[in-house]
Amino acid sequence: MSKNRTYALVLAMLIGTGSQAQVMTLRSVLDTIRTSHPVIRMYDNDIRSMDEAAKGARSSMPTQLGTGFFMTPYDPSWWKADPGMPGMRGNPGMGSFMVSGEQMFPNRKKLDADEAYMKAMSSSEKERKNATLNELLAEAKLNYFEWVLLRRRIGVLRENEKILDFMIRNAEIRYRNNMEKISAYYKAKAALGDVKNMKLMYESDIRERRIRLNALMGRKAGTPLEIDTSYRIRDFADIEFDSTLFYGNRSDLKAIDRQIDVARLKMETERASLKPQFGVKYDHMFGFGGSPMLFTMMGMVRVPLFAGASKMSKANVESLKWKTRSLQAQKEMLVNEYSGMAYGMRNELELKMSQMKLYEEEIIPALRNNYRTMQLAYEQNTGELFMLYDAWETLNMKQLEYLKLVEDALRLQVSIERLIEKTNLS
Repeated sequence: MSKNRTYALVLAMLIGTGSQAQVMTLRSVLDTIRTSHPVIRMYDNDIRSMDEAAKGARSSMPTQLGTGFFMTPYDPSWWKADPGMPGMRGNPGMGSFMVSGEQMFPNRKKLDADEAYMKAMSSSEKERKNATLNELLAEAKLNYFEWVLLRRRIGVLRENEKILDFMIRNAEIRYRNNMEKISAYYKAKAALGDVKNMKLMYESDIRERRIRLNALMGRKAGTPLEIDTSYRIRDFADIEFDSTLFYGNRSDLKAIDRQIDVARLKMETERASLKPQFGVKYDHMFGFGGSPMLFTMMGMVRVPLFAGASKMSKANVESLKWKTRSLQAQKEMLVNEYSGMAYGMRNELELKMSQMKLYEEEIIPALRNNYRTMQLAYEQNTGELFMLYDAWETLNMKQLEYLKLVEDALRLQVSIERLIEKTNLS
């Protein structure tokens, strides 16, 4: 009997452990997104596809083979040899059957240019992958911090439920003893309903954040998940938001650099296509009717002798030249835009942090002391319920305002980190 109880206890512990939601830190959430989000695998496969295609860049042109009749009369009777008159030499048959082979050898410089161009194509895709990952991580941070602040708001609401429940129970007792006005009692009852309603809304918002984070991590939407509610607001005061920072960090700017490199290498391939290409051609003829076997062997060169033959390549080179200038101007425009946005957001973040400090050190402590004073007076029958309610309402409002400031500060932090592409948490 004792063994059965032991087995049942172990089984219950295992079931209870399996049903618990996994608690994940922000770092573990971000690491999971880096490895498991479908779009990352999509980019990895595209990059692998381009790299595999680049392996064939140095392949030679295929050999061209041919076979058929060569200088053969339509009348088959001429194919046969003519023995001629007795004592005289006859004529051999006319025509032959030919086997032909032709091989062009690409210019070495063109092969080098083609190989460099094809190898560079995936580099731009790698930077685009990093830029997309940066956006996904920023979205995950935002959902994570919103979840953290929703938890803190629910904590405030739970405390409010206890306070309002205390007011209501005491008001009911005092009203029965003709010591309290009924109006303040109903205000407290309505406020308690509002608190419960807000808690339901916040819990629904948490479920939405859980679904979104699971989706970002490539997991099923209903997978149990809990988060570590600790957080830290970072200080960006020592960062210089200049071109060096953005050129070194931003993947979209690096992708533009890679596009410029690809365009430059494409220009090299176009220029290399204007270089001569050499080849060889060999034909072998089997003569009909005793005709001797013949052959031809020729060296060939393919070169654009006329202006029209090289017109397209030269036009492509000129087009790519202007394309690189456009990309360079785009880079400069983006850096200026990013720099202005970063300085503006840092200024706003500093304001939020100063306001938070004011709430933490002065406003909320003073209002909390005011509420405690009103509560003490109410408990000693020297204060009235509406005064206590007013003190609680003011404190509650400022607490929620403070949490909104924290949320705004974390949003700004995520925006700045996304802007400077800070994907780690160090």
